[in-house]
Amino acid sequence: MGGEGAIATGRRRVAGYRPLPGVPDEMLDKNGQVRPLWRNLVAHLDALSDEDLTRDLARADRYLLDSGVFYRQYGEGQSTERPWPLSHIPVLLAEDDWARIGRALTQRADLLEAVMADLYGPNELVASRRLPAALVAGNPEWLRPMVGIKPRGGHFLHFLAFELGRGPDGQWWVLADRTQAPSGAGYALENRVAISRAYSELYPDGNVHRLAGFFRDFRDALQAQSRERDGRVAILTPGPMNETYYEHAYIARYLGFTLLEGDDLGVSNDRLMVRTVQGMRQVDVLWRRLDGQYADPLELNPASRIGTPGMVAALRSGAVAMVNSLGSGVLETRALMAFLPQLAPDLVGAPLAMPNIATWWCGTETARAAVRSSPRRMVLADALTTHPPFDPADDLTRAVTLSPQELDRRLSRQGGDLVAQEAVTLSTTPALVEGKLVPRPMTLRVYLARTADGWAVMPGGFARIGSASEASAVAMQKGGAAADVWVVGRDPVPVITLARQAGSADKRQAASGLPARAADNLFWLGRYAERAEGIVRLMRAYHTRMAEAGAAGAPLLAGFDPLLRQMGIDTPDPIPQKLLDNLAAAIGSASSVRDRFSPDAWSALHDIDRSARRMARTVSPGDDAARALSALLRKLAGISGLVHENMYRFVGWRFLTIGRLHERAMGMAALLAVLCDPDAPEGALDLAIEVGDSVLTHRRRFALNASRASVIDLLVLDPLNPRALRHQIDGLREQVDMLPAANDHGALSPLARDALRLHTDLATAEPETLTTEALWALRGRIANLSDVLTTTYFH
Repeated sequence: MGGEGAIATGRRRVAGYRPLPGVPDEMLDKNGQVRPLWRNLVAHLDALSDEDLTRDLARADRYLLDSGVFYRQYGEGQSTERPWPLSHIPVLLAEDDWARIGRALTQRADLLEAVMADLYGPNELVASRRLPAALVAGNPEWLRPMVGIKPRGGHFLHFLAFELGRGPDGQWWVLADRTQAPSGAGYALENRVAISRAYSELYPDGNVHRLAGFFRDFRDALQAQSRERDGRVAILTPGPMNETYYEHAYIARYLGFTLLEGDDLGVSNDRLMVRTVQGMRQVDVLWRRLDGQYADPLELNPASRIGTPGMVAALRSGAVAMVNSLGSGVLETRALMAFLPQLAPDLVGAPLAMPNIATWWCGTETARAAVRSSPRRMVLADALTTHPPFDPADDLTRAVTLSPQELDRRLSRQGGDLVAQEAVTLSTTPALVEGKLVPRPMTLRVYLARTADGWAVMPGGFARIGSASEASAVAMQKGGAAADVWVVGRDPVPVITLARQAGSADKRQAASGLPARAADNLFWLGRYAERAEGIVRLMRAYHTRMAEAGAAGAPLLAGFDPLLRQMGIDTPDPIPQKLLDNLAAAIGSASSVRDRFSPDAWSALHDIDRSARRMARTVSPGDDAARALSALLRKLAGISGLVHENMYRFVGWRFLTIGRLHERAMGMAALLAVLCDPDAPEGALDLAIEVGDSVLTHRRRFALNASRASVIDLLVLDPLNPRALRHQIDGLREQVDMLPAANDHGALSPLARDALRLHTDLATAEPETLTTEALWALRGRIANLSDVLTTTYFH
């Protein structure tokens, strides 16, 4: 890629770039020259003005922000959603180098599979003393109940990640094996999309290998494991509070799998079942994203609140295939790396093609002597830890910081509990800091997936980039960033999509069952969003009256009090706390169904929340508040359009719509009960028409001033008015009738019966019969529908 001209033009951007002494750099060779692989990228950066570069990189940041990509950061007993920390300079690797990395890691994956099969099978490695018994039996990640369980399909491991580092000699080393529930593949996809937008002129013709084929082949392999024609493939997540939950939802949406939590599942007759609104449905393949010991509180960790009782029994019966098998976390044990080089010739027939970081288990005198003789290059850690390198949870001790006496005492007393590893010096890669390229330490995360043709290697992955020159700064929790990895070919590469390969069946898949938890969250998302709109409409009317009438409007403003109390609003602030609470609740419900919720709607919902919180700090009562609330109302209308006009009409949309209709009906009944009461202050009827967004319609239909009868007719009984109570009940009945089991050969469900009775009573009502008491009673009946719905579908 590129020639001498690229080197020359690239000097401006790299002029101040200085590799760290004695540390290899990915972009520059040992003579300080830009490597041929990097010349086109450097020339592209050089050709951009500072303003153009800022504009291009901002496109990547805007994409991540609009898509809601975040990483949950923990600290001081709380967690916060941190924007995904993207490094704007990709890491480039040649396809020949990548092929060598892939072959080496494929061999390592086979080795780990063989070790896993032995540890949960014949256990010959321990019996022959090639592995210390203490490292297995005393390991909390070795799950005894899984011994003897042969996985359906014959393989224990299906999706792996390897943390790699390049040392001072240019050799790649395996720093850690991630076999439990590897994270980051979804973030790698998002990195690629974001970076391709930043380099839209360079990327398309840059011969960069695409990622979609890797995910397509793995998706097809998982679906092929299903025994049922329309078998379910699901992803098991610990839930929204997990640090990488966004990725779980993103992968589920990207691959078309169902995202489940432990509470969604149950085991019946040793079959793994998901609770859906259509009833219990079998899960055939489960890609778990939680640690194995938490998967089953019945046979594994009894303290788990995120698992499913009976999960092990379902695996034992062969009723479900799991990615990866429970107990695979034992392979991440740091001390195991001391034995893999010796095991490789016997288990895979050859020495390791890529060494792992030099490791000594301190349970033998030979290893302890090695540590004593070279403390300067040794780091001590818990032998059984499974943390990836440079993780904030690592409890590392540099041996050189201990006195010879303390080192000897620790090794003698705790040798079997300790592992020593060589202190690594990571190669560096360029990062953009304050507009300048600077070298930063890097680790590379590479993914492998088992497909119909064996192990497939993702042609990329992502690199963790340090926030400072120290190696420990690559951890995300310590401020590290993530960079896209480009595997660059000599020739143009094919454009690959997620579509099935030619020759595969091209048919519409049957819709999977909607989990009851997802239906519950969609229902409440509809309610919270509609409730927020109701508050905005009411507060806009309040502040409009305040601006227009001043002190003379005090009686009417006082008439708002019952409505404010009904909505839980203590003070008539321009942006009441109750509105902010409802927006936060809507975001919470939406976050639990990220795999089913439009990214555009998610972005719009967050935009409204940010706008409302900003207004709460800056808006003044009266006209200023009324204009601000009108702006919020337009944003809320935009969400309604995104969700209700663009969302596929599956059963989840029905629960979302029922929530919206239910909340609007509740709000309208309460509004009219207060404002149409005979004792309501003057102007209350006009206020009801305004909050009901029906001013123009009332003028067209009734050539007279508002009366109680005209308001009741328009806002309660008119089926053509989208704000009328009758319109909401018509919609509720229609959607309820289309829910699963609502009408079983003429036998109505309790919910369908209640909705029909309510619809019939309202359809036959007259304005004069709808007294204040009748309106409150009507509201109570509408509220009861929520309870019946919950009992029928969500429990």
